[in-house]
Amino acid sequence: MAEENQNNQDDIEITPGSKEFGKMVFRLNNAVNAENVSILNYNGAELEEIQEGVYAQPAFVSDDFNLFFVVTQLIGDDWIVAFSKATIEHGNEITDLSDPMPTGEGLNLLGQVSADDANNLLSYFGTLADAKRGDWRLIE
Repeated sequence: MAEENQNNQDDIEITPGSKEFGKMVFRLNNAVNAENVSILNYNGAELEEIQEGVYAQPAFVSDDFNLFFVVTQLIGDDWIVAFSKATIEHGNEITDLSDPMPTGEGLNLLGQVSADDANNLLSYFGTLADAKRGDWRLIE
């Protein structure tokens, strides 16, 4: 029995803010399309298709740090919710999005700017997981 308990302790919890959490992605259970895209709305914003099969929406916008959701097929056939840093000019023109980063890395970056907003986003992903819309995965 002690040996069984030892095996259970090998499961490591990955916590937000850690280096390991930066390697986590949120994988959706279903492909995103025009009919179901609204289930991913966050904080009153809607995902918009910015090119075929690539959706984006603001996750956090401030004067000096902007983070957008990017939802697309990034790993094989899996639909992933990733993040991208955005450049916004003239108050509302998105002029550049960085390469997508893992979900956890984006949350860690946001946590350095606004812990409250990072926690709100973490709750959003928790709600999606509870509704069986997706789950967290560690990328190697």
